[in-house]
Parts: sequence; C-alpha cells; structure tokens
Amino acid sequence: MAGSCSETMQVLQAVDTEFTADSVEWCPVEGCQHLMACGTYQLRTPEDQPTLNVSEPQVRLGRLYLYSFNEDNTSKPLVEVQRRDSSAILDMKWCHIPVSGHILLGLANAAGSVELLRLMEYEKNSYTLQPVSSLTLEERCLSLSLDWSTRKPGRARDQPLKIISSDSKGQLHLLMLNEGAADLQLVASWPAHHFEAWIAAFNYWQTELVYSGGDDGLLRGWDTRMLGTPVFTSKRHSMGVCSIQSSPHQEHVLATGSYDEHVLLWDTRNIKQPLADVPVQGGVWRLKWHPVHHHLLLAACMHNGFKILNCQKAIEEKQDVTVLISQEMPNSLVYGADWSWLLFHSKKLTPTRSLDQNGMGARAADHDSLKVAEEPPAPFQEQTVDHRVEGPTKTHSGVELNTCLLPLTEDRKSSSQLHCSSRISDLSLFSGGNFDNSLLATCSFYDHVLHLWRWETKQA
Repeated sequence: MAGSCSETMQVLQAVDTEFTADSVEWCPVEGCQHLMACGTYQLRTPEDQPTLNVSEPQVRLGRLYLYSFNEDNTSKPLVEVQRRDSSAILDMKWCHIPVSGHILLGLANAAGSVELLRLMEYEKNSYTLQPVSSLTLEERCLSLSLDWSTRKPGRARDQPLKIISSDSKGQLHLLMLNEGAADLQLVASWPAHHFEAWIAAFNYWQTELVYSGGDDGLLRGWDTRMLGTPVFTSKRHSMGVCSIQSSPHQEHVLATGSYDEHVLLWDTRNIKQPLADVPVQGGVWRLKWHPVHHHLLLAACMHNGFKILNCQKAIEEKQDVTVLISQEMPNSLVYGADWSWLLFHSKKLTPTRSLDQNGMGARAADHDSLKVAEEPPAPFQEQTVDHRVEGPTKTHSGVELNTCLLPLTEDRKSSSQLHCSSRISDLSLFSGGNFDNSLLATCSFYDHVLHLWRWETKQA
C-alpha cells in the first residue's frame, strides 16, 4: 500500500454567472485545454416581466460564457473572454477532435435545437465562439442533452462524426456531421421514454450503441442500426435517470445516476445487475470520468454538492466504490461539473496527452487493438430487466417544465455566499499511488455560481 496522503479541496475562484448555471465543460482539444465554457438558463415568467401576456409561453433565456484559465493570476485565474446571449442552454459538449481544423462546441437549447459553435482565435490568446450551424429537432420542445461519439481517444479514420440528443417529449435524435461544412444532418428520431428523456449518451467503444435515461425511471440501450425496439430496458433506478457516461478508458463500463440519489456502475455485457450501487445523498445530474485517472468519477449531486468516486475495486474486484471526496455546498444546487484536462505538476500546468495533432487516430502501436474495439457488434435482441423490490417506479413527471427545467423538490435558496465542508478519504485507497493534482469546475443552479477547484494531494 502506498504511503499516507494529505489532501485538500481548495476553491480557487467563485464567479457569479448572473443566470442560473447548469453546465460547465473544459475544452479537451490539445492547445486549447485552458478554455472552459459555462452554459446558463433563466426562466422569464409574467411575474418577472409584467409585459408578458399570461397566455404566451414562458421565455427561457440563456447565456454562454467562455473563460480562459491562467495559473499565473493566482487571485482570479479564470478570465472571461466572451459572453453570448442565446436561448436557454440545457447541455453542451466539446467535440474531442478538430473538425476540418476547427474546434467545435455543441449546445442543446430550449428552442429544441442542437447548435454548433466554432472556436476562433482572432488574436494571440484571444478567442471567440461563432455560430456555424443549427438544427431544430422539435418545435415547442426542449433539447435536454447531447453527446459526441468522439470521446474515446484513437477514433478510427473512417468512423463518422455523430451526435445523440434527447428532448423533453421523450425522444432521441441521431445526427451526423458533415465534416467539410460542419453541417448537421438528422439521421433518425424515435420515441424512447414516456416523459422527459433527460439524458442520451454514446457507448464510446461501439458508437452504434446509445443509452438513454428518462423521467419514467428507465435506463435503455439502443442499436441505431435497428431502431424501434430498445436493446435493453432496466428498471434498476427507482426514479428518473438523468446522467449517463460510458467510460472512455475501459470497454463495457458504464456509469448512471438518478434522482433516486444513487450512482450505479454497470458492465454492459450483463445489464441484469450493476457492478456497484453508491448512495450519494443527492440527485445525480452529471457524471464525468477523469481524463487521465481511469477509475475516478466526478458526480454533481444537486443539493448535496459533488463527490469524487474511486471505482477501481468495484470494476476489477466487484467490491464497493470508495468516496474519496464529498464536498458539501449547502446554498448551492450543483448541476454542472467537469474535470479540467490540465493537471498541476509541481505548480506548473501541463496539458494532458489526449489526441494526436490531427485528432484522427492513436499511435501505430495501438492500431490493432483499436480496430478490434471499433468492430461493430451484431444487432441485439431486447431484454427487459426489472430490479425493483418494492413499490412502483417514482417519477418527476408531475413537475412541469414551464416552472423550471429541473425538479423543484429542493428548497429554493438564494444565497451566493459559499459555506463548504469537505470530507476526504485517505487517497492511499486509490491504487494508482501518486497521482497528479486535478483542476475541476462546478456550477450551481439557484445561486448562479461557477466554482473553480483544485484537488491537491501530497504524499507523506
């Protein structure tokens, strides 16, 4: 066992986002990993704007922020470089590889659209995000989530660029990207859930497969070559499923989170029973695997702050997941969370090694193994797995989206003052031994604050 560690979770900066913040994403593309985007959402009701006709639909406003991280500015390392007003932003993701030499950010918005923005550097270290294309998927509907098919490093050259999106009518939408013109093309749309489809995500190892989670409490898998019937339907979560991420590091590993305040780890080859079930005492709106440390999972837990989970023993030895960090934020409702692709090394910032210059494949030594991983599977037959022991499935279907995007079961608290307490376990439990200190960011809904954190560990 490694020697004992001392560790701290330190707030480097807190930024008032004015509108309520629900998504934060660090740029993964080498050369721009110091950039971070934050998406916001604000509901305008007749009470907020007396000029609105009561019979008119409520207006959902949004704002996109682009920040640059500068470690030399110790007091305020995050510098705002752009803000752009828009329809409310429900989710966003960077494409993990350049597309025709450009870095793209995809947005899912309250206008029922998926929008692509292109990162432009107009002066040295001066950036702006400019609209490239937009595709309306459904009228009078909210686009709730999106995911790129590019998360796993070493994308095969002939693999098409795809986006999966979900909406408030319970539908999924599969899009292809014309790389030359960066145009979005709708390939297929299909009903997936009875109520809101909160989340859709790719299997990064077999991108013909996608997963979805809905307010009906169902987790479903889909083969996009054989639409109409899900590959599987799991009822293991007891409330709405609102976060899913396939591991980009380990094939067959999937993490899901729900309003039921549990994170589940799955082996996708056997969806009957999860590998692990972790109670986190808060609804799980975002899950993010660490870019480098394959077993670390970041969870945004709504009213219970955020947690960092060590999943190694659960995956390899079928033991319990260890909660390494439990960061409580009493006046926040944490919806957005993401790891930075930058790591601290003896106080010097270093980009992670992620993609090659062209973003078009792994090293030659990895080529054969990648070919095997990218081999498409045979179409599946549906299986339904009901894990419930007692009681009916609970849902948030009674929560109307016209009052708030997200469930109103939490008390509204409007205090931007930060009172945090952190419980941190002995990091010797993480079998990776010494590992680099990490940057991460979180953003919260009701108090509209973006937090930048440094997780610092010191080997004793």
